[in-house]
Amino acid sequence: MSGTLNKVMLIGHLGDEVKMHYFEGGGCIGRFPIATNETYTNKQTGERVTNTDWHNIVVRNKGAEICEKYLSKGDKVYVEGRLKTRQWQGEDGNTRYATEVQVQDFTFLTTKKESLANAQTTQQTGDKDSVAAQETAPADPPEKENDLPF
Repeated sequence: MSGTLNKVMLIGHLGDEVKMHYFEGGGCIGRFPIATNETYTNKQTGERVTNTDWHNIVVRNKGAEICEKYLSKGDKVYVEGRLKTRQWQGEDGNTRYATEVQVQDFTFLTTKKESLANAQTTQQTGDKDSVAAQETAPADPPEKENDLPF
């Protein structure tokens, strides 16, 4: 095989807010860290162990503006892109390196704004249902929205 492949797919939680950087030409980039977790059971102690890896994410232009608007710390997101290592000279004169995921596609899986809105809607609906249940005869139990095992 003569071709090469540089592809990264991550599902994780934002470790911080999206930091925006704007350029003179009108372009921009957004940077944020994503945490991914690996959990296993230690065979010797029986204890559950969780290891967290941090990934530096870079999104460009319109994608960056969308991420800034809708994502906040703790949100779960899927990102797809490629690894890119950049280098620069630090203030102390040493060469520094950073490996980043240059995002080509992303999907919001959960956002805090959505979660809060859903919780408030559920709470309001629950209050209305309890009042309606007191005024009317008992109804059939609600069906589960998703019976799929996965």
